[in-house]
Amino acid sequence: MSTPAVRMLHAAGVRYRLLEYELDPAAGSFGLEAAEKLGVPPERVFKTLVVEVDGAPLFAVVPVAARLEPKALGKRARLVDAAAAERLTGYVKGGTSVFGGRRRLPVLLDESALRYETVVVNGGRRGLQLELDPRDLLALTGGRAQRLTSRG
Repeated sequence: MSTPAVRMLHAAGVRYRLLEYELDPAAGSFGLEAAEKLGVPPERVFKTLVVEVDGAPLFAVVPVAARLEPKALGKRARLVDAAAAERLTGYVKGGTSVFGGRRRLPVLLDESALRYETVVVNGGRRGLQLELDPRDLLALTGGRAQRLTSRG
């Protein structure tokens, strides 16, 4: 199944791999479920959060098992609720991709992604993931890497 995210990567000539899995409606976390069902370590699977910093929306992309540290974004950072995120991106919760959304938003990727040759991110719908080089993700979105999670 093609999504705007998949079409964007294809049009850009970016190397990626589609990964699909069967959703469990009772799963508590789309990202952790994806990691488990795909057999990919959770530190390589990244969730896409829509965040507002000083009133401006952006994507914060962090490992599924980690928590976003809002202070890493600034004093006035907050998660956007699911309905507002859907209006901004055109994607439903659990299916939000940094690629091909309704609006192009700035992208911040947790710096831990750069430790890996490939990472897994949402492909634009629940149950569809994309595996790609995190450097390609940054190049295609104009994003930047920085620390977004607290270190324990």
